[in-house]
Amino acid sequence: MTKTTSTTETAAKQAVKATTKATTKAIVHVRFKDGVLDPEGVAIQKSLAVMGFDRALSVRAGKFYEIEFADNSAESEKQLQELSEKALANPVIEKFEIQWPDKK
Repeated sequence: MTKTTSTTETAAKQAVKATTKATTKAIVHVRFKDGVLDPEGVAIQKSLAVMGFDRALSVRAGKFYEIEFADNSAESEKQLQELSEKALANPVIEKFEIQWPDKK
């Protein structure tokens, strides 16, 4: 009897191989632009006040992404800039900031 490898097992093996290679991590913070209503932030701030944390005057919520790249080359930076503009943030109401912690 021959053993067949499922697609899931193959994908898992490839993921393990990918994580053992030298990679670099990029961090993308996405938040609403100034002046855009942030209902989640308002709800958090109100909850904090109810809990007794009345020193917090306002809260802005956002999203945080960690993305691994094979390197932090100019091509990777360009691709991250593009994917942040097109997929991670809505440029009409959101702004984003990119960080490369491993980059010296």
